[in-house]
Amino acid sequence: MSTGSGEGLERAQELLERLRVKLEGLERLADAGDADAAVDDLTEIAEIAKEIEAEIQRARASADAGA
Repeated sequence: MSTGSGEGLERAQELLERLRVKLEGLERLADAGDADAAVDDLTEIAEIAKEIEAEIQRARASADAGA
């Protein structure tokens, strides 16, 4: 694995942790019935998921370039 792909995977792991925290927060908001805040969190969750996908694609491209 090249350095670029390793960094990309590390970044993806950081984003996954952020996603996990947001999902836990979303559960709390759902339990509290706070729909407006839950919608805001869902928007952030979608953005984090897109960032994760982009990092994985960059890591793959970097790994393919180093292969």
